[in-house]
Amino acid sequence: MATCGRGCVPAVRFCQRLNRLKTLDDDLMVTSMKRCLTMVDLALLGVGGMVGSGLYVLTGTVAKDTAGPAVVLSFLIAGIASLMAALCYAEFGARVPRTGSAYMFTYVSCGEIWAFLIGWNVVLEYMIGGAAVARAWSGYLDSMFNHTIQNYTENHIMKWNVPYIAHYPDLLAAGILVVATIFITFGVRVSSWLNHIFSAVSLVVILFILVFGFVLADPVNWSQKEGGFAPFGVSGVMAGTATCFYAFVGFDVIAASSEEAKNPQRAIPMATAISLCMAATAYILVSTVLTLMVPWHSLDPNSALSDAFFRRGYSWAGYIVAVGSICAMNTVLLSNLFSLPRIVYAMAEDGLFFAFFAKVNPVTKVPVNAILVFGLLMAVMALIFDLEALVQFLSIGTLLAYTFVAASVIVLRFQPEKEKTSSKANSTTSPNTNYNPEPSPEASESQIIAQDSGELKEYESFSDKLQLVEMQKTRERSAPGVLKARWEPYLGRLLGDFEPGEVVAFSVLAVMVSSVSLCAVFVFGSNQLQLPTWSFAVLIVVFGSTFLLSLLVIYAHEPHINTKTFQVPLVPFIPGASILMNVFLMLKLSPMTWIRFTVWVAAGLLVYFGYGIWHSKEGLRELQPKDMAARYVVLPSGSLVETVQSVQPNGHGDASALHTTPSPAQSAEEQQAKR
Repeated sequence: MATCGRGCVPAVRFCQRLNRLKTLDDDLMVTSMKRCLTMVDLALLGVGGMVGSGLYVLTGTVAKDTAGPAVVLSFLIAGIASLMAALCYAEFGARVPRTGSAYMFTYVSCGEIWAFLIGWNVVLEYMIGGAAVARAWSGYLDSMFNHTIQNYTENHIMKWNVPYIAHYPDLLAAGILVVATIFITFGVRVSSWLNHIFSAVSLVVILFILVFGFVLADPVNWSQKEGGFAPFGVSGVMAGTATCFYAFVGFDVIAASSEEAKNPQRAIPMATAISLCMAATAYILVSTVLTLMVPWHSLDPNSALSDAFFRRGYSWAGYIVAVGSICAMNTVLLSNLFSLPRIVYAMAEDGLFFAFFAKVNPVTKVPVNAILVFGLLMAVMALIFDLEALVQFLSIGTLLAYTFVAASVIVLRFQPEKEKTSSKANSTTSPNTNYNPEPSPEASESQIIAQDSGELKEYESFSDKLQLVEMQKTRERSAPGVLKARWEPYLGRLLGDFEPGEVVAFSVLAVMVSSVSLCAVFVFGSNQLQLPTWSFAVLIVVFGSTFLLSLLVIYAHEPHINTKTFQVPLVPFIPGASILMNVFLMLKLSPMTWIRFTVWVAAGLLVYFGYGIWHSKEGLRELQPKDMAARYVVLPSGSLVETVQSVQPNGHGDASALHTTPSPAQSAEEQQAKR
């Protein structure tokens, strides 16, 4: 056993390095960036990230091919599902107002390697998303001029026929990305005002579509004569929901901007809720207008709104719709270019990515190196890759980030508070107090200790000391991660011996595994696996029960209550439902997406083990000199002895000095306690 234990030490230490958590600064408001974004700025950033080309293209596509007029319900359900993920981001953005979004949230709760992989995948998602929007922007503008740009490029510049590569280099898409990148480098205020302008134009166009569209609405288009409201049934509504969910991807730009928000504790949750409600309202009302203007089965998926106005005899309205579409795509483009460099900056600032990207311009207060490099990479992708090839690689990184953020909310909510240590041994005493190893007569009669509030209180009698011990036991019973008192008679014997938060951590893992298993049975059970009906039902019951039971076990523990910042309600049920939804959508993605994901993760692991793990600031922090921490030992008789201990990097400490020398009786009691 001893030999096995010694042989396992290197592996244990290696796992500890991979799963070390980020240490946050005492003052999270201090930053090298400029805190200048208001709640309105953040809300418009969120709206710009969500209301893009999907409003003008996705509504018609889902209505015609998937759900019919019931696309309204699809957007409503998708908005509610997105709200669950958005609430998790809002809690973290208010609690940890640092740039990095899902990467940062995972780092402070799950561990370093998981955070790196989340950040690594989100970076690629933003790059692909920005390039895809630029391609769509170019194609939409080119179609207004009868594809003149495409024809000229193919005939006079270049044309090629390679799989997954565009037939011609899209110079217009690459050019708009380069121009947008230059504007982003001017600072957050310039980016914000550009977003304000494009968002205002887009909202005005949406308002025009709604007012004019409801004037032209004909309820007959929802009647049985045209196929009814839900021609594809409930399955069509749910299939449409899975597609419409991606329309709300983009609200995480708000959390990514938390380090530049003036009052993140209030602005982040409010901006997240407002932007998501505005986006959901726009999608629901526009899809309502669209399916009431013309029959759903006659929609043009490529330009549904413009075609609807044209068929009603108002072709001039199509130009207004085109302007709104281009402005909406500009806001999405700015959102991607705004968020991507900040995640790269956060990873570089923590030492997990190349330090070159951690430099912040002293004038504009933005990570210029990250903006320029990744903006140009995005332009290169838009130049050579086809739009369809880009789109099929989207979403898995974002859904994975949503899943880890939801799990992180549960972990942090039930995680016990860490003991604060100080770097100097005398930090627990007043600067004006002289150290005296000899106990004074008063000290022998009363022990002076520091309470949680930081105030000093004397315990002069034995009954006072017993009261202190009872207070400590009460605090331990109500501490985060401890089994609730009302559940102790039922679960105390089974779960009472675990460390605080340990059962919750295992339960979160069980939630993740059961979610994957349950969704895999739903997605692959009937077709790919061809399971019999009885085994399909049994697996659904087993994995579903495990999922619900794990959530109930988590709920049976004491949560961490924080009234200063926003907290997600109904934890762990809302994050658990978000995890289930995200896993289901991930398993619905194409095999090519999973192949891309596997290759990209392998490349990320090479970067992490080749650079990140050796330059991690948390790893360097572990190599710093030992810290000293004061601890109070309660002896069996109730006596209190204050000790000063050195804190080792691995969490173990050895007593190095006594602030107060115990009496002989206390020494005997201490020896008895040791035995």
